[in-house]
Amino acid sequence: MRLAIAALALLISSPAFASEEQVYADIENIHGNADGFFELFSDVQQASTYNPVDFAAFAIYPLTINANGETYDILSQQDFEDNFDTLVTQETIDGVASQDVDDLIVTSEGVGLANGAMWITNVCLDDSCADTQWGIFSINN
Repeated sequence: MRLAIAALALLISSPAFASEEQVYADIENIHGNADGFFELFSDVQQASTYNPVDFAAFAIYPLTINANGETYDILSQQDFEDNFDTLVTQETIDGVASQDVDDLIVTSEGVGLANGAMWITNVCLDDSCADTQWGIFSINN
């Protein structure tokens, strides 16, 4: 009986794995423009083959990066490119490159990749939020 109760408790407390369709729907419902997210997601995964120039082009500046026990506010793409090797760990790059859609973290703040090592969000480009852009807004090594 104890084993059955423990198994039930584990089942209830374990996070459910979402399907790709559910992740798409969650992104669309919370942020809008899920197609734009998945376009950027694909580009970021390709850039994670260690191309700092492409990677930096997908960020929203200022970009917050937590690395080396400190928090950095990266103000420009050039600044990110110049310091990429010290700001982004290989573990983060590998996690982003191997990210499965069903394991994305979708919250009201954005979409987390690599167990929250990178966060992408959809930002408004005008007051009415009719024009938006997806981009990397945080990296947590």
